[in-house]
Amino acid sequence: MSFTKSLPIPDLIRHLRQHLNLSQEKFAAQLGVSFKTVNRWENGHSLPSPMAMKLLEELLKSTGEAEKGLLQQDFSKGEWDV
Repeated sequence: MSFTKSLPIPDLIRHLRQHLNLSQEKFAAQLGVSFKTVNRWENGHSLPSPMAMKLLEELLKSTGEAEKGLLQQDFSKGEWDV
């Protein structure tokens, strides 16, 4: 999947979670955060901490070639849209 501009954080997180075929609960457990935290991220009510963004980046790297566009666009500049 390729994108012409970076995704807002809620969309990026939702896309990654769905790509991994995980519920919010399982995704949260994999990141070591609560379900409520992932839910807030996906609904745009809060932003991941820098440490959580690093974990998300590592998850994105582990997904393989299909997600390289997201990785380059959304994590290369160190800034994310809300």
